Amino acid sequence: MDESEKRTFTDEEALAFHQFPKPGKIAVTATKPMATQRDLSLAYSPGVAVPVLKIAEDPDLAYEYTSKGNLVAVITNGTAILGLGNLGALASKPVMEGKCVLFKRFADVDAIDIEISTRDPDEIITVVKNIGVTFGGINLEDIKSPECFRIETELQELLDIPVFHDDQHGTAIISAAGLINACEITGRKIEDIKVVLNGPGAAGIATLELIKAMGVHPANVLAVDSKGVLYQGRTNDMNQWKSAHTVDTDKRTLTEALVGADVFIGTSVKGAMTQAMVATMAPKPIIFAMANPDPEITPEEVLAVRPDAIVATGRSDYDNQVNNVLGFPYIFRGALDVRARQVNMEMKIACARALAQLAREDVPDEVAAAYHGRQLKFGPQYIIPTPFDPRLIWYIPPFVAQAAMDTGVARRPIEDMDAYRRSLAQRLDPTAAFLQKISGSVLSAPHKRIVFAEGEELSVIRAAYAFKTQGLGHPILVGREELVHENMRLAGLDPAEVDLEIINARLSDRNPDYVDHLYQRLQREGFLKRDVQRLINQDRNSFAASMVALGDADGMVTGVTRSFDQVLEEVLHVIDPSPDGRVMGMSILLTKGRTLFIADTNVTEMPEAEELVEIACEAARAVELLGFKPRVAFMSYSTFGNPMGLRSEKVREAVAMLDQMEGVDFEYEGEMPPELALEADARANFPFIRLTGEANILIMPAIHSASISTKLVATLGGATVIGPILLGLSKSVQICPLAASTSTILNMAMMAAYDRPLAEAE
Repeated sequence: MDESEKRTFTDEEALAFHQFPKPGKIAVTATKPMATQRDLSLAYSPGVAVPVLKIAEDPDLAYEYTSKGNLVAVITNGTAILGLGNLGALASKPVMEGKCVLFKRFADVDAIDIEISTRDPDEIITVVKNIGVTFGGINLEDIKSPECFRIETELQELLDIPVFHDDQHGTAIISAAGLINACEITGRKIEDIKVVLNGPGAAGIATLELIKAMGVHPANVLAVDSKGVLYQGRTNDMNQWKSAHTVDTDKRTLTEALVGADVFIGTSVKGAMTQAMVATMAPKPIIFAMANPDPEITPEEVLAVRPDAIVATGRSDYDNQVNNVLGFPYIFRGALDVRARQVNMEMKIACARALAQLAREDVPDEVAAAYHGRQLKFGPQYIIPTPFDPRLIWYIPPFVAQAAMDTGVARRPIEDMDAYRRSLAQRLDPTAAFLQKISGSVLSAPHKRIVFAEGEELSVIRAAYAFKTQGLGHPILVGREELVHENMRLAGLDPAEVDLEIINARLSDRNPDYVDHLYQRLQREGFLKRDVQRLINQDRNSFAASMVALGDADGMVTGVTRSFDQVLEEVLHVIDPSPDGRVMGMSILLTKGRTLFIADTNVTEMPEAEELVEIACEAARAVELLGFKPRVAFMSYSTFGNPMGLRSEKVREAVAMLDQMEGVDFEYEGEMPPELALEADARANFPFIRLTGEANILIMPAIHSASISTKLVATLGGATVIGPILLGLSKSVQICPLAASTSTILNMAMMAAYDRPLAEAE
């Protein structure tokens, strides 16, 4: 399998992702208001002089009055970019921006990329030394060995903040975690194992140093490079870092070194290990083949000759992925939070042991579901936590922070570790967590057939391709085959290789059944049979909805080329509302620290009190199915009667109706403005409010307020808006916003395939 076969995107999509709507992947956002002259006076002159003088007196106060304490510089010279080699500093910028995004996504660490246009280690050291005061930590990246060793070592001596070369230590820490657990499973003691490491470059040398610090006996470790074993007395192609790991041995080749070895660690190149080599290793061999994108030997090749082996790679499509994202975000999170002066060996070992310990814990359902429903349980196929485990953010940093405190490199010890863990959990990105939960559930269920009604559109084709390659289900494109294939090629996809199912509505042999079904529904609504035949043959929404109605597909996604109202009308011709449900739109607003559900955003323009009650009940039912405890707030410009108006009266009536209903199993309150629903401090003057916490469902008094508010938030930024998702139908149908992006279409298709479809739960 080459790199292109693992992709779920084309080159064109990758370029567009990095170019639009703004070039690049990161930006600077102010954390304080900048609206008035007073704001600017506080932010800059003259107000800024006050913290300047304080920091001049005590440099540590920079952590209190600036962003230094949560800011990491991602620095490179571009001499070892991913697996692409020395392409220069500027070419590395997309990778460094990506590293910044990973810092933010996984650990809420702010990061900025810095590319240095020199290959001279002295110049790099000088530059970083002189700018280091700006940051709370330095992450060196994609700098080739052996220069990277010297650069990291000297900078750590010159600076009093953590300097961490992830290419070295990231792989070392994650593989060490896997090694701890592999030894446990195979009944080995780490101090007794015999290890062969192939590829003593940046990652390899760091791995050797770490596993020796953890207890592996130096005499039991053989390192092998392209010239052979690093033995005492060797002079060919050596440097000071390799020399530190030479041993007294008569073995000279990788083949000889592996005879009787317990562990193989590969940080080298594809194909470096053979099945014949594997066969000579000790019983229950531990093989970490971590070359990327292709390992030294594949798990299939290993297990064919040694089914008792434990195998890890750097690949996400195999068990036991050694992925650096399991380490660096959480190491820096812990180090920054105690204002560590460095990341020392004890902190690295603490991270490795924490990862090993986490892999032994019971795995939450949403994590297991995200991996195709595979039951993740500590054992040979699961020795390392998965990169998207939501527990990592609060589980790993406390171990790193504690190690920093114990070894005296922490400047601000954490007094309440339980409170620290709770604060870390709140940093988890709700957008990623929500979408991961939905996608995981879809992956774990039997694959659904989802029909993409507008199958000739480029964005729809790309979304369907991603839906299939991510294993979310079986996509069906409705369209003319020739035009779909033509647009596939425009999207950079080869129709012969992609193999997406395409159905031409005019040519389907199911048309007579669809026509009969739809004619039965519409014959008393002014439709002649030929009108219905025309709908099935020419209207893709009618055709796609008929596929769902008659069981030829499990769900449908549409809306890219037509307005929501028009599409919903066409769908309702074919599919009934749920008997006890209400057809409505609910938008999901994901912002830092909270997930909000807004209804009704699309269907009922001016709901009466009875309709507001139905909207609230429908939303509460859906939100509970999505895994949240519903807390409903009825929105109004009125605050419990002040001032009153027509819409406020309707809201008040709705609340009174709920008060009289039996079996209401969710919290609700109103009428109230948003601040009372969402801010605890604002509720202090209203002790009678029945909500036990912040509301997560906001029922708007009219479609105007619901639609405008969510679209305003989506346009201004600062939050992610999903949907509106369509509720209340008897079948699973989702309608995208007009001209939706590929990502939006994919998310809506995922909602349509959700393994507990909201439509089926009515």
